[in-house]
Amino acid sequence: MEYVLSKDWSEKLNPHFTIEYKRTLFNWLENEYNKNTIFPPKEKIFNALNLVPIKNVKAVIVGQDPYHVYGQADGLAFSCHNGTPQPSLKNIFKEIHNDLGIEMSGKTDLTNWAKQGVLLLNTSLTVIEHKPASHSNELWHTFTKEIIKILNSLDQPIVFMLWGNHAKQFLPLLNNPNHLILTSAHPSPFSAYNGFFGCKHFSKCNEFLIKNGVSAIDWKL
Repeated sequence: MEYVLSKDWSEKLNPHFTIEYKRTLFNWLENEYNKNTIFPPKEKIFNALNLVPIKNVKAVIVGQDPYHVYGQADGLAFSCHNGTPQPSLKNIFKEIHNDLGIEMSGKTDLTNWAKQGVLLLNTSLTVIEHKPASHSNELWHTFTKEIIKILNSLDQPIVFMLWGNHAKQFLPLLNNPNHLILTSAHPSPFSAYNGFFGCKHFSKCNEFLIKNGVSAIDWKL
C-alpha cells in the first residue's frame, strides 16, 4: 500500500528518520489497517501536510488524535467530514464568533483553513474505531515532533496555537523568535471555560501575520 505524502514534506522529513523507523511505522500501519477499522481512510492520513506546502504554513493548530467514529475523521485536526460539529469544534466556532464577530456557516470541513496555510496537525494521525487515543504512541509522536522541529527552524513567521496540555508538550521545541506561540486551555467542554473562551487567538494570529507582511486568514467557513 502506498502512503502518499507530498514531495516537499517528504524531502524535508526523510533525513530526520532512519530507514528502520520508517519501515516499522509503515509495517505497523499496514497491520493495523488489516486487522482493525482505522480512521481516517488510508488516503487521508497525511491530509494535513498534503494540503499545506511547507512554504505556505502560516499557523499551526495542534490536536490530539482523529475522531474515532465512522464518517468524521478527514486527516485534519478538529475538522469533521460528515458535517456534524463535535463539541470542541463547536467551541472553536463560538470563540471565533466572540473574537471576530464572524457568523460561522455551519460547515465542519476545515479544508478552507488548510488551503490558506493553517496546518491542522494531530499528534497521532490514526485511531482505532471507538477507541480514542488507541494510536497515541511513540511512533506517531516521533513523527509529529519532527514536523514541529522543522517548522520551528523556518524563518517565515508562523503562529502556533497550543490548546490544552497535550499540545503544550511541544513548547520546549519552540524557541524561534520569528514565531508567535499562543497557549490556552483545550476547547473541550470540560475545559473551554478555563481559558479557551476569551483567548482571542484568532485575532491575535491575524494581527501577527499582518504585522509581518503575511496575509491574514479568513476564518469564516
